[in-house]
Amino acid sequence: MQATRLDTHQKALQINLDTSKYGTFAEIGAGQEVARWFFRVGGAAGTIAKSISAYDMTVSDAIYGACGRYVSRQRLETMLDYEFRVMTEHLAPKRGDTTRFFVFADTVAAKSFTRKDDCHGWMGMQFQTSPGSIPSRIILHVSLLDRENLLQQEAMGILGVNLIHSALYEHGPGELIQQLLDDLSSERIEVDLIEFSGPAFTQVDNRLMSLVLVQCGLSSAAMFTPNGHVVQPAETFYKRPILLVRGSFRPVTNVTVDMLNCALAQFVQEPANADEDVLVVTEMTLNNLLDGDAINNRDFLDRVDILRALGRPVLISNFGEFYRLANYLQHHTAKLIGLVMGVPTLREIFEEKYYTKLAGGILESFGRLFKNDLKLFIYPLLDTKTGAILTAGNLRVATNLQHLYNFLIENRHIQPIRDYKPEYLRIMSRDVYRRMREGDASWVHDVPPGVALMICQQHLLGYDPDRFEAASEMRNSS
Repeated sequence: MQATRLDTHQKALQINLDTSKYGTFAEIGAGQEVARWFFRVGGAAGTIAKSISAYDMTVSDAIYGACGRYVSRQRLETMLDYEFRVMTEHLAPKRGDTTRFFVFADTVAAKSFTRKDDCHGWMGMQFQTSPGSIPSRIILHVSLLDRENLLQQEAMGILGVNLIHSALYEHGPGELIQQLLDDLSSERIEVDLIEFSGPAFTQVDNRLMSLVLVQCGLSSAAMFTPNGHVVQPAETFYKRPILLVRGSFRPVTNVTVDMLNCALAQFVQEPANADEDVLVVTEMTLNNLLDGDAINNRDFLDRVDILRALGRPVLISNFGEFYRLANYLQHHTAKLIGLVMGVPTLREIFEEKYYTKLAGGILESFGRLFKNDLKLFIYPLLDTKTGAILTAGNLRVATNLQHLYNFLIENRHIQPIRDYKPEYLRIMSRDVYRRMREGDASWVHDVPPGVALMICQQHLLGYDPDRFEAASEMRNSS
């Protein structure tokens, strides 16, 4: 398969020689890098109806209308809509019966004399899958990681050709995402948002595509709202305090809700959060999603459907270590960050074996984790053998780390969660999941009513009403 993969030159040439596809290229910033590929390989007259680059803001506004931000999703969508309308108005009467029209657009802020970092852009395609059909659309956000302007422009050009080729030759969304990295690497670009829409993608769930972005290494994290709308994490986190809870959420239990509510009640009282709009986020890592050695897509979608009951955005990440998660969040906001977790997770954080790859070991990881006064809010644990309740206040760690632990407690970097419901401490999500799968009806008392109803009505997480009825009959007969 690898041997037959086309390089960037071959992809552009194949499109140029295909007379059934014809389109417009509109690019703002970083040069005409995508269109340049099609001019360079020859035969561009067979592909390009128009190529435009509106560098001047006044000219750009005259064409596409005024906007607050030129490198934004809003500007990209305006470009796609305008150029597709103009092209089809002019060309459809002449060749609309035999031609699939498309528009490619991007708006990019690359490295320059005035911009040294935060180099990124929006890129999109609007295209027909058959002559005269209603167009479909693909939109993505890319961060440019090369340190030189010329290399960033080159990366944008290659990425654009990959997107156009995959869209026009109807590669499936999962395959398209993988092919975005052809002739590139994750060290050069990061794609943290992709959205498919239109008649060609009616069966595509963009939440699943967010997961694929992280799985393929195109991004360390991707994000979507409770209603499933994909969003750019950087824009969502910008200048907001963040309270995040990590979990498997299989399923959401009463403990999940109590943990989050109690932590939020404490977090909003932090002096730094006065009059601030706190963003509460639920996060799942790739490890949280593993079912054996693989990720079950249906299981993933069931879990995020259940998370809608919490009404919070969902972050999918590959941050196994909490200090990596903290660094990611701190890159996007200077406001206060709080992480919510249970005593077992806190205990793991103090295991030195997880930090052997860091030169500074556990001290280096903690330096990164607690930067900018980050807070850990710790939910207690019931020891089922002794009946004792373990909290952040009475937890003991390794002797050589106890002084460090005490320091973090005394300076309120680690805070016990207060006002929790003791009756919830017996609830374990794995036990709830097991009982649900076995048909034991007692599980419904350990999850929020709305979650129980959703699982039962939609048969989520493998819930089988027939198994429940069979289990009930067995209990009644015995």
